[in-house]
Amino acid sequence: MRVWVCGVRGSTPSPGPRFVRYGGNTSCVALAHDGELPSLVLDAGTGLSRAGALLEGEPYIGAILLGHLHWDHTQGLPFSPAFDRPDAEVTLYLPAQGDPVEVLSRAMSPPHFPILPTALRGSWRFASLEPGTTKIEGFEVLALDIPHKGGRTFGYRITDPGGRTLAYLSDHWPISLGPGPDGLGEYHPAVLELCAGADLILHDAQYTAAELPERAEFGHSAIEYAVVLAERCGSSLLLYHHAPTRTDDELDELVRPLGGHRPSVRAAAEGMIVDL
Repeated sequence: MRVWVCGVRGSTPSPGPRFVRYGGNTSCVALAHDGELPSLVLDAGTGLSRAGALLEGEPYIGAILLGHLHWDHTQGLPFSPAFDRPDAEVTLYLPAQGDPVEVLSRAMSPPHFPILPTALRGSWRFASLEPGTTKIEGFEVLALDIPHKGGRTFGYRITDPGGRTLAYLSDHWPISLGPGPDGLGEYHPAVLELCAGADLILHDAQYTAAELPERAEFGHSAIEYAVVLAERCGSSLLLYHHAPTRTDDELDELVRPLGGHRPSVRAAAEGMIVDL
């Protein structure tokens, strides 16, 4: 499995010179089988245009998995030419919560946006995904409900035919289930099932432990929670969904003490490629 990091920010994009090295686009990760073009995309934030650029001028043919429907995970849908063109073939999955087109159209329709999801060019299919295991584009996908404020949210565990596994929890609010053993949230059954033994975890790291008390109701995790989770699961970790105000230099300072950590801990950056 090849993993391309295409968007790393949470809440809103972060333009400007202070956000160049880690990137300012919102959540999007592209996956491919060995030697192939991407065929599975996780979330469709503004990083989706970067995912489209990986296709070498070809249309996207594959699936998109949305973890949830907040703006920072859907805004890229109509703005990536590889996905919005007559010869594209896209199946978009979202956590089940009624008719998927109707739910998407609440944010993507006039007067909030000029077109409906059904006006995207190409062959688009919109599907609801229930918790459990599904085969999508040759990957085994386990979807489970995880806590996050403001709508149903899934975490995903993606396994390729060779057994390599990625856990993707872009938005996670474990403190909502209680303080847990370290005051940062519970290590609850769903998160442990998604992450146990994964080769790589991409996990919400929007706040630090020091910031969390003031932001505990905002729906996200602390960096320190993600690190302990990865330790428990024996997995490498990419800190993800960075706070939109967190500059390159500030991210450097946060990850520098983790440089010798085992399993490895890094801050996700746009353009990063990980081969599992």
